[in-house]
Amino acid sequence: MKNNNVLVTGGAGFIGSNYVSYLLKSTNAQVFVLDSLTYAGDVKNLEEVSSNPNYIFIEGDICNADTLKQLFEQHQIDTVVHFAAESHVDNSISGPAAFIQTNIVGTFQLLQAAYQHWMEGPNQLKSEFSNARFLHVSTDEVYGSLGTTGLFTEKTPYAPNSPYSASKASSDFIVRSYFHTYGLPVVTTNCSNNYGPHQHKEKLIPTIIRKAICGEAIPIYGDGKNVRDWLYVMDHCTGIQLALEKGVLGETYNIGGRNERENLYIAHTICELLDEMKPKETGYYKDQISFVTDRPGHDFRYAIDASKIETELGWKAKENFESGIEKTVAWYLENIDRL
Repeated sequence: MKNNNVLVTGGAGFIGSNYVSYLLKSTNAQVFVLDSLTYAGDVKNLEEVSSNPNYIFIEGDICNADTLKQLFEQHQIDTVVHFAAESHVDNSISGPAAFIQTNIVGTFQLLQAAYQHWMEGPNQLKSEFSNARFLHVSTDEVYGSLGTTGLFTEKTPYAPNSPYSASKASSDFIVRSYFHTYGLPVVTTNCSNNYGPHQHKEKLIPTIIRKAICGEAIPIYGDGKNVRDWLYVMDHCTGIQLALEKGVLGETYNIGGRNERENLYIAHTICELLDEMKPKETGYYKDQISFVTDRPGHDFRYAIDASKIETELGWKAKENFESGIEKTVAWYLENIDRL
């Protein structure tokens, strides 16, 4: 990627802002961030790149077809990296409408804008957009829940169990349809649970850190035995970039950290790190852990087989959970206002 005009949707969010920073440091691309700045997006996440001449921020909604049309035409967008999504599972249970609108309708509008700008018709890319790419960022939650064994692969049947994961599954299928029907140059990635700097305070790891240092009860759903495969956000960003540059059009690549950990282990590990980095006057942070009623439809275990992207594209996660969480806790302690 040299001088591409890259549209990053949801670029003021957690993963998107980390990716924008990575992209501006590692390429000469002109980067246009489109974000509607809902509760999940914050321009503070982009402060470190705000003075970069290759960065432009646009406040806008991916559901607005006119906004997208103007963006593509004015800036001659030839690359899309699509992060914009409602992603908080608890919020999807209490208010699913926003998830249907943003994740499904928004993805459709974005695909349609790319199709209309890049193509003369089905399977007819305009010559100036012969190298155009649309990368859709999705989640392992579309695959449903695993038992104590097994891994999600790119061939695992979809079985979403929450309004959030159902909306992401729908968006994945719409992206797939634009490749098979129109020949739109798309690639999809499905990732495991991300963590790292800039993550929204409602998510598990920032919540544990915030509750701990505020002296409040640290809430853990059920018995804390639910398992997630944890992926450090910058490892995810490098995987996305590889899939964008080298991925086979129409293909899906699962990106996972091979770091399965129980939620209770996550809480204990963070508490132990805080005991070292910011010790309490008396006692230990783990004493604040409290078990709360499990959420409806809580998937037991997610775990990704990342063999395809590792073998075909040469990607590999650099961080294990223990190294990544130490960096993450240190970042939040230096940025307490983000909690």
